[in-house]
Amino acid sequence: MVVVSLAIEGLVATFKSIHEDMAHLAYAASLLVAVALLLGGWGVFIRMNRYAEELEPEAMEAAKREDRKLN
Repeated sequence: MVVVSLAIEGLVATFKSIHEDMAHLAYAASLLVAVALLLGGWGVFIRMNRYAEELEPEAMEAAKREDRKLN
């Protein structure tokens, strides 16, 4: 949700700065770069998590059992 809202804010800021004040274009660009970094980091996290599940499925199942105990 946060990534989507930041991406929309970046696009709105880009169009607003193009029509009103080009000095704010750097802000919009930096916001969109930050969104790209967040999305890329999230993708890397998901990929590493999948690899961890494939390497040690027993350990992941034990961790899931512990999580169920807490709920």
